[in-house]
Amino acid sequence: MGTRTTRTTCTRVIASVGAGAALLALSGCGKADMSKQASPYANAAGAKTVTLSVQSWVGAQADVAVAEYLLKHELGYRVDKVQIDEIPAWDALSQGRVDAIMEDWGHPDQEQRYIKDKKTIVPGGDVGVTGHIGWYVPTYFAKKHPDVTDWKNLNKYAKDFRTPESGGKGQLMDGSPSYVTNDKALVENLDLDYKVVFAGSEAAQITQIEQFAKQQKPFLTYWYKPQWLFKKVPMTEVKLPAYKEGCDADPEKIKCAYPHTPLQKYFNADFAKNGGDAAAFLKRFKWSEADQNEVSLMIADKKMSPEDAAKRWLADNEAKWKAWLPK
Repeated sequence: MGTRTTRTTCTRVIASVGAGAALLALSGCGKADMSKQASPYANAAGAKTVTLSVQSWVGAQADVAVAEYLLKHELGYRVDKVQIDEIPAWDALSQGRVDAIMEDWGHPDQEQRYIKDKKTIVPGGDVGVTGHIGWYVPTYFAKKHPDVTDWKNLNKYAKDFRTPESGGKGQLMDGSPSYVTNDKALVENLDLDYKVVFAGSEAAQITQIEQFAKQQKPFLTYWYKPQWLFKKVPMTEVKLPAYKEGCDADPEKIKCAYPHTPLQKYFNADFAKNGGDAAAFLKRFKWSEADQNEVSLMIADKKMSPEDAAKRWLADNEAKWKAWLPK
């Protein structure tokens, strides 16, 4: 992230944490590219319709759930949601197949192409949340071995992080093989005695982390904030070499940490200009990491449907969301 291209291009599956049937239907991991599927409401005569791109990590699903509820119940819109991987979502947004991406972690190439060159996409403002990827160890292990939080000491603990999958090396656990991360390059360029092992999906990664934690076993994992799992499994970040602008320009030579990225919304240019109350509302939509995590936790851990989670949060935070509505 810094560019979120350093996080994932795959849909991030959270089904195994019990988000419910509605979310399950939304969360298939990249099986189908729906960027070429127009909204089924797009040509409905007289319909007030908004089509939202749904990224499959739970924080973005929380954004969409709250926005959808208010669009429907406060502004009288029909809302269509389309599951699209990160890069194809930009193509779909440019072509008008979707109206808005509610959470993007930074894609400089797409920003240059569609915002600056083609001018078919416009910024929609901050989500209000700052994203960050990093390497994490469980806090229970960090308390016993405080020096593990400095990357220079990771080789000292490689034996503690070994698994059958990592062979004689320490395991650095990633999610899906389709995630675009810097981890393999970092392991090689920092001369670390580790092997990147993919859990298979975010859901599998969460399950593995919870199993390690239940047994109080050490682990080293790629993870990110904001994320509700920190509330269940406290984790401490391992400090990689400090991020500096441009240090990640060459993917093969990266030796620095992931950046902190203010998450952004993006709109189709025509929608931004002609989308009326819906566009005005979505531009004003902005909440905190705590707000997002509250809804995410209800969806992913409490097994509530996204709609019910949104409804509960909205009932408790009327002053916040009233400020988002068009004047």
